Amino acid sequence: MKIASKKEIKSVKTLSGKYFEGIGRRKTSIARVRLFPGEKGFFVNGLDLSTYFPPKKMQDKISTPFKVAATEKNYGVSVLVKGGGKSSQAEAVRHGLSRALVSFDKELRSRLKKAGFLKRDPRMVERKKYGLKKARRSPQWQKR
Repeated sequence: MKIASKKEIKSVKTLSGKYFEGIGRRKTSIARVRLFPGEKGFFVNGLDLSTYFPPKKMQDKISTPFKVAATEKNYGVSVLVKGGGKSSQAEAVRHGLSRALVSFDKELRSRLKKAGFLKRDPRMVERKKYGLKKARRSPQWQKR
């Protein structure tokens, strides 16, 4: 997996004009999603969606708000995502995209809320406690 440098990100095509923004979060990932009506393209950190998220499963997870909202692909999407792993970044992008769609069209709120895309997933990694090996795993007990 190639990670783009800041110089490469600036050279990649970006979208401009009026946009609707939504912030999505999942675990430690934060995604700032901008929705440009009437444009084409889906860019994540300056790269194409299929380049940044190669697995088809992650691409489908990200594009589900468009399917649930029953909107055709007449939006350009620009995403800046950081923190966490690829899976949590994909879910953060989905959350932000759902919020951006709602800011664009308030009538989509009921459909996206019913699908559960507008609620932030509160699950986080549990902290490690002292005296334990992990968050809940205790050291092996020895009789002698």
